[in-house]
Amino acid sequence: MTDHFTLVRHPLVQHKLTLMRQKETSTALFRQLLREISQLLAYEVTRTLTLTTQRIETPICEMDAPVLDGRKLALVSILRAGNGLLDGILELVPSARVGFVGLYRDEKTLKPVQYYCKLPEKLDERLVIAVDPMLATGNSSVAAIDLLKAAGATDIRFLCLLASPEGVARMKEAHPDVPIVTAALDDSLDENGYIVPGLGDAGDRMFGTK
Repeated sequence: MTDHFTLVRHPLVQHKLTLMRQKETSTALFRQLLREISQLLAYEVTRTLTLTTQRIETPICEMDAPVLDGRKLALVSILRAGNGLLDGILELVPSARVGFVGLYRDEKTLKPVQYYCKLPEKLDERLVIAVDPMLATGNSSVAAIDLLKAAGATDIRFLCLLASPEGVARMKEAHPDVPIVTAALDDSLDENGYIVPGLGDAGDRMFGTK
């Protein structure tokens, strides 16, 4: 773990990730596992949320109890696969504001092409967590963070399921102030820009498409 990169080694995270990697895992099970693992990862990425106290009354007495401080955090899904992580985190933080960034990868250049962007207001006053299962080349992630910063976000974290060394390096070069939280750092990228050993295309496996 460094200030820029956190690898979540929790046994439940690693076990569920192994099930997701297996090519025979069904679409329904893959989707369920992604939702479950996103909740476990959410504990790590929200670990440093600020707290204040609120006066409450328990059945026994009054007390000053900890509650979250500041504006509701913002979750930003990098479409389309980011929605799989988004759903699980929202179960834990249902009051979070939600944004979407639509990017697809040009298969020839491996560069991101933007087709959609809808973000919550006042990002400069919120913790912003960008979510995408795969940090492969890093190009789409960097482009998404560029958009978030242009919209005013200053406190950003990036949550993914798998990362490649190339993607981590690309993100660190472009956005050294954005911490990355992931369940695995895989070996490399292949000639098509896919993570090896990886788990295939997360969007296709989640939605049952090719």
